[in-house]
Amino acid sequence: MKFKISSKFKPAGDQPQAILGLTKGIKEGKKFQTLLGVTGSGKTFTIANLIENIQKPTLVIAPNKTLAAQLTQEFRAFFPNNAVEYFVSYYDYYQPEAYISSTDTYIEKETQINDEIDKLRHSATASVLSRKDVIIVASVSCIYGLGSPARYEEITLTLRKGDKKTREEIVKELIGMYYMRSDILERGKFRAIGETIEIISPGREVITRIELANDRVESISERDMLTHDELSSLEKAMIFPAKHFVMPEEILEDILKEIQIEMKKRIAYFEKKGNILEAQRIEKRTKYDIEMMREVGYCSGIENYSRYLSERKAGESPYTLIDYFGDDFLMVIDESHVTVPQIGGMYFGDRSRKANLVENGFRLPSAMDNRPLKFDEFESKIKQAILVSATPSKFEKANSPTVVEQIIRPTGLIDPELILRSAKTQVKDVLEEIKTVSARGERILITTLTKKQSENLDEFLKENKIKSNYLHSGVDTLDRIKTLEDLRRGKFDVLVGVNLLREGLDLPEVSLVAIFDADKEGFLRSETSLIQTIGRAARNVNGRVILYADNITGSMERAIRETERRRTIQAAYNKKHHITPKTIKKKIQSIVDHEINPVLSSEFVRLETLEDINGYIKQKEKEMKEAAKNLEFEQAGIIRDEIYELRKIAK
Repeated sequence: MKFKISSKFKPAGDQPQAILGLTKGIKEGKKFQTLLGVTGSGKTFTIANLIENIQKPTLVIAPNKTLAAQLTQEFRAFFPNNAVEYFVSYYDYYQPEAYISSTDTYIEKETQINDEIDKLRHSATASVLSRKDVIIVASVSCIYGLGSPARYEEITLTLRKGDKKTREEIVKELIGMYYMRSDILERGKFRAIGETIEIISPGREVITRIELANDRVESISERDMLTHDELSSLEKAMIFPAKHFVMPEEILEDILKEIQIEMKKRIAYFEKKGNILEAQRIEKRTKYDIEMMREVGYCSGIENYSRYLSERKAGESPYTLIDYFGDDFLMVIDESHVTVPQIGGMYFGDRSRKANLVENGFRLPSAMDNRPLKFDEFESKIKQAILVSATPSKFEKANSPTVVEQIIRPTGLIDPELILRSAKTQVKDVLEEIKTVSARGERILITTLTKKQSENLDEFLKENKIKSNYLHSGVDTLDRIKTLEDLRRGKFDVLVGVNLLREGLDLPEVSLVAIFDADKEGFLRSETSLIQTIGRAARNVNGRVILYADNITGSMERAIRETERRRTIQAAYNKKHHITPKTIKKKIQSIVDHEINPVLSSEFVRLETLEDINGYIKQKEKEMKEAAKNLEFEQAGIIRDEIYELRKIAK
């Protein structure tokens, strides 16, 4: 099937020329192109049109799981008849395995909602190996090691109507692919009754029914998991392995011998140093894992043996999701000014954590090869990439010969007006501005340099009868989201923050952004940070930004010049096409509705006794899984934290 957009919208503003320019660059074989798109210019729709034009499988990498989920939903709306998958690592959502030597604390890998993430991951790899019309939206953790795509594809069971296959042959192959035989069907399980075999693959909650007659495949159908109603009749079915790290039984025994050899060397290493506890620890853990792999072909933390299972040499680049795409695909790196540095730093962060586990006998040294890609390895795997950013950074400028601009917004909104004022009187000045802006029913953001400055300013504003609040990194996720929603709802007028007013903050009610101490050169007042912060006022027709400074730094000069350049282009376009800009009207939807509009379960109207807690925890776990299923991972994370607190009470 081909990519086909389904949307009532047509490209507008700068979108048509951006789509044309990017398409031309892909066809000319350019490795890197940059889409410089301002906030609210419809960059996702531009990329969707590009995908439709070039008809290539596409990997979209976002800087975090929340933005990845948002992009997945947008692409699914544009491509309802194509495969749009969401790929997120366990490490995006759970505490990874770690050891803190200073307190002798071993932290096991969390396993809550692993089932849902596992399903999404399998669905993604199955789609990319079985069809060309696939978009996978992933977090940066897609550069973590995954099983060999060649081995995964090789072990896949393909059945066609009329194939000569006995019941015993199919059952044996399914067991070799790590499917479990069971009377109760779930993901990764199958059952065989007479000449009928029913399978549920790990990436879909649909039954694949194989009916045999005279040792031949007579019919293949897909059926609903609950009702068993037939959904479709198939000529061919591809059954993918139940695990990503797969290994044929005849090779597995050789691999286990190699792991045993490494274990013995490690035991000798610890005993020679007099580290008896570490020697006993590595022996006990490794022997248990070997027995599990020998008996069921799998163990918890099997990815730590990925060097052996992927048949790689020590230090060799791991297989990742990128390898599943083959040689002809498009990569889109969203918010590249943030995402690219994150990718560059992941290897070192992972290595530091693993080194502790290895040195203290929790893992063998080969576990170090279960890792993310190094940046040069990542770069070598890119065929063609679009770097999407409102503020392209060093990597984009150095590697992208083509910069396609998307400055015009379909709404006609122009970048905010910039005003320079002295930092000496910034507090008194902003107080007067707040009174004027809040009288119009609009909101204000103030960005400071330190947490203490935010707190003091918030206190000062409240003393002057201004409804204000502040955000900083110490504020819990739930409180942060509620604070932003309360600002939009008008429960207070001013939000003071440090570095929380940049990417992904969509607040159309905000018409004034005040940047305190704009001339203090550094990360928080770099050109990129300033442009991103200025963009927070670009959703409102009355948008203004006041930069409080007594000197003009290089970053300020470049940010002001770029903003004025954009304003000139946008105003000229509006004049030529007789467009009157209007403030974006956006519905205020809460991802924590149970906090704003409490709907209590009849079973747990009041949690009065400790006996209620276990039942309440189960109810919360159900809510958490449902949120994860709907890709609402931020809400699922909040509920997970609530469960953690409830379990502490229950102990």
